[in-house]
Amino acid sequence: MVRRSLLFTPGDRPEMMQKAPDSGADVVVFDLEDAVSPERKEEARETVRRVLADPGFDPATEVCVRLNATSSEYQADLEALFGHESERPRLDSVMLPKADSRVAVSELAGTLERYDVSVPVFALIESARGVLAAPDIAAAAATDALVFGAEDLAADIGANRTQEGTEVLYARQRVVLAAAAHDCDAIDTLVTDFEDDRRLAEETEFAIQLGYDGKLAIHPAQIETINDGFAPDDDEIEWANAVLEGKRKADAEGRGVFEVDGEMIDPPLIERARRIRERSRVAREVEDDSRP
Repeated sequence: MVRRSLLFTPGDRPEMMQKAPDSGADVVVFDLEDAVSPERKEEARETVRRVLADPGFDPATEVCVRLNATSSEYQADLEALFGHESERPRLDSVMLPKADSRVAVSELAGTLERYDVSVPVFALIESARGVLAAPDIAAAAATDALVFGAEDLAADIGANRTQEGTEVLYARQRVVLAAAAHDCDAIDTLVTDFEDDRRLAEETEFAIQLGYDGKLAIHPAQIETINDGFAPDDDEIEWANAVLEGKRKADAEGRGVFEVDGEMIDPPLIERARRIRERSRVAREVEDDSRP
């Protein structure tokens, strides 16, 4: 499943939720947590349920709901969403904020089962406990993606956020390593200044270098930059094709290593070439699907 870009949309804004799939995001996340003030939680739950249960709402994108963090709060979220037997809202995944253990993910999955719902869980890693437990969280059966939340993590550990991001770099790397070790998607943190397109492009490029599969967005204007960032450029594609063609010829000749433009190619570079080709394929398919 393609998850290059995940767009948060407030759960108490029905007009924004209806339009969110038109942004080009691979995943739209209807937010019942941080984007909704405490006094509007009940209203937001009902609003999200109405949008998801509307027969006319059938986007091609993945639809996720960010639940509230505590078990009592997300039980209220799920009751509002799935407690109406006459209506089954369209929902593809849920996001668990402040995930800090495998048990937390398993408990959420168990609560979903009470409503006869089985959907992937995006575990949002945004605390010191969550970062240290990231490998265990990724190993939970219901976990399908780890999502790195740098802003809340910095607040949790008392770090000062900088554009360089060195204060959260270890955590950022640990999350992507944990996801890779357990075959989960890894989704990178957001850029809060949605008008700074240059920084977003740089952050997206760095996330790809680290091994992330996608990135969070808080505004539709960020989606194109993120999606474009995950599409390899012509030089990368040319290099990857040359490497994979060289691999085909080397295999036919019984050679283990080979050379491309003066560079000795070994298994890690072959795997990199395959990842570039896969990113290119995904970008083409999404572009084709979006054409009328």
